[in-house]
Parts: sequence; structure tokens; C-alpha cells
Amino acid sequence: MTVINANTLTLDQVYHYLKFQKLSYSSFNSLLLLEPLSEFERSELAQIRIDFENYLTDGKVLEGMVMALTILPLLRLAGFYRSPIKMRIEQEIERINIQDEDISITGRLDLICINKDYPSEKDIPFWILVIEAKNTSISSSSGLPQLLTYAYKSLEQQKSLWGLTTNGVYYEFFYIQKNTYPTYQPLPSLHLMEPESSEKLLQVLKAICQLQNIK
Repeated sequence: MTVINANTLTLDQVYHYLKFQKLSYSSFNSLLLLEPLSEFERSELAQIRIDFENYLTDGKVLEGMVMALTILPLLRLAGFYRSPIKMRIEQEIERINIQDEDISITGRLDLICINKDYPSEKDIPFWILVIEAKNTSISSSSGLPQLLTYAYKSLEQQKSLWGLTTNGVYYEFFYIQKNTYPTYQPLPSLHLMEPESSEKLLQVLKAICQLQNIK
């Protein structure tokens, strides 16, 4: 059996091996309830932009710093640090065996947010959001094949989850569902360094965080 790492897969290969199907673009308001931000949240968000811009002016920002400067502060501000949600970083996925192709897919996801109060079958925690980060010199959407591969295993235990690919500047959200074949629905791209777009980014993260009772 041939072993393939998820970070080498193309989108065409993900379609072929895992049978994912792309749905048409959707709006955030059709899937989430976006609530206004407080002045404190706007102030904290502005500070995240200032801190990140300080590194952007030096050139390429690597994945680890993208995580430290943008993703983790945004998740804290959105409420993902609070119980019953837990975060796991750089966790290996269970192998995906494609019998017809005689291949096995492995990988290590960047960050996953789970709700431990809603374990699925076999006591597997309920996935809320899975995140794939890239450095700032790479397109945010380049992480989509990895993201879908990691999400594929969770769909064995639950009906849907949210995915996010980012390079720190651009943020691409995807609503991923089980269905007859697994599907993913892209949402409009958001830009951290644009104040209005970054506010929507935080609103989206907060709304996803609050979807704890939906499976």
C-alpha cells in the first residue's frame, strides 16, 4: 500500500480519492447569526492588526508566527478558549485507507477546535472548526486540499463542521457536510488588514463558536 501525506495532495486528488463535491458560494448571513461587536472587541481586533502589520513590513511571515500573531488571538477573542471548547495543535489524523487505489493518506492538522461536551460515536469529540495555516507568501486557498482531507475523517462521526484556511492576511471559510458524498461550500474571502472585513472575520468566528448545539 502506498502512503501519501495530505500536504502533497492536489484538489483534483481530493475529489478523486475522497469524492468531495464543491457547492456554490454562500453568504455568511445564510448560515450564521452575526452579532455586532463591542468597543472592546473592536479595540482588541485593531491591536491584532497593528501587531501583525509590524511583522508584515519585514516580509514573509512563517506559519508559526501567523498562528501566534493572528489565529490564536482571534480565537481567544471569539471565545474558543472557554469551556467546553478545547483546542488541539498539530495533531495527527487517523489514516484514511482508499482500498480501490491501494493507498493510505496520513497527515497532521494545524489546529482543531472541539466541543468535549458532545462526544460522537466511539467517544470521539465533536469537531467545531479545523484550521489550516500557511505563510504569508502562499495563497490562503492552497491549504484547502489538506483541510478537506482532515475534515473527511470527522464526517464519519458527525454531519457537518467548519473549516478555515488562512495565510494570516486572507481568511477562507468553508462549510463542510456529510451528505451522500462529502461536500464543501466556500464563503466570501475576508481580509484581516481591512478594518471592516476584519470585523466580519471576528463576527464569523464568534458565530461559529456559539454553534455548540448543532451537529
